[in-house]
Amino acid sequence: MMTDAELIQWRANALRFEQQINQCVIGLQTAVRQLVIAVFARGHVLLEGQVGVGKTTLLRAVAQGLGGHFERIEGTIDLMPADLIYYTYLDENGRPRVDPGPLLKKGERLSTFFFNEINRARPQVHSLLLRAMAERSVNAFNRDYAMPHFQVFADRNRVEKEETFELPAAAKDRFMMEIRIDRPDDDALLDQLMFDPRFHDTDRLIAGVESGGMAYDRLNDVAETVQIKIQTSPKLRQYALDLWKATQNPGEYGIQLADADMKQLLLSGASPRGMSYLIRAAKIRAWLEGRDYVLPEDVQAVFAVCTQHRLFINPVYGYRKEQLVPQLAAAILQHVATP
Repeated sequence: MMTDAELIQWRANALRFEQQINQCVIGLQTAVRQLVIAVFARGHVLLEGQVGVGKTTLLRAVAQGLGGHFERIEGTIDLMPADLIYYTYLDENGRPRVDPGPLLKKGERLSTFFFNEINRARPQVHSLLLRAMAERSVNAFNRDYAMPHFQVFADRNRVEKEETFELPAAAKDRFMMEIRIDRPDDDALLDQLMFDPRFHDTDRLIAGVESGGMAYDRLNDVAETVQIKIQTSPKLRQYALDLWKATQNPGEYGIQLADADMKQLLLSGASPRGMSYLIRAAKIRAWLEGRDYVLPEDVQAVFAVCTQHRLFINPVYGYRKEQLVPQLAAAILQHVATP
C-alpha cells in the first residue's frame, strides 16, 4: 500500500492528466472527469454518442497520458472471437503464419484497449471480451495470458442501428460506467472547433498530452490504496443502500414517471456489482476533491453513469427507453433522502 505522501503526489498527477485531456477535447469536462475516475477506479468504460463528437480523440488522449501500450479493434459484422487472439497471413515465402492479435500482441504491457463500435460485433465476440474484462486474462494456445493493467474503453454509435447487436445485460454490467458524449451546443465552443486550426490536426493535438506521465503499471496500487484510505460513514452506507433499493422498487420510494406503471416499468435494477462500482467511483471522486471521506455529493456525481446502463426497462416501454431511464435515475436521487 502506498504512503500518504505518494498518494498526494498521485492526486497531483491525476489532476494534471485531467487538465491535459481537457485541452485536447473542449466542452467535455464532465465526461473527462468521469473517465479519470474510471481510470483510477480501474473500471471499464462504455462511451455512447453521435458520430464526430470527439469520442475517439478523447480516448486517444487518455491512452497517450497513461502510457503502456494501446491497442484498437474495429467492430464489424464479420469480426470473429479469434480475431482478438490471433491473425493468420502468408509471409514473404508464401508460408502460412500465425501472429498474436490485439489482445496478446503487447502481453502484460497492454494498458488501454479501445473497441470501436462494439455493437457492430457479434455476441460471440462480446463473450470473449467479457472474460478478458472480468479476469484480465485470456486463454490461447493452451495457456493463460495475464493482462494485469488492461482496461477496456468501448464506444457505441447510437445513431446507426443496421447490422448492430444490442449488448446483453451481462456485457453492460461489466462496464463500470456508460458515458454519453453529446455534441456541444455552446456557440463559442463550436466556433473554436470549426475555426481554430489547433483542433484540425488530431495527431498534433494528442501529442500535446504528456506521454506516460501516469506510470500505468502502478495504477492498480493507487486504486487499491485509495479504496482502503477513503472512508465511508454508516449514514453514507445506508444512503447508498437506499439508492440501490430504489433501483429495484422505485415505487416504494414514491417515484412516479408520467404514463408509466412503476410496478411493471423495470425488468431489473442495478446489480450488486454495479453498486460496488458506484462506491469505488465515489471514493475516487472524493480523493480527487482532496478528501479522505465520501460525501453524498460524491455518490450523486457518479450515480447516473454507474447505474443507468444497469436499469433494464420492460419492452412495453422500449420505445421510451432513452427518455425514461435518465428520468428514473434523476428521480431516484431526488426522492431518496440525503443524509
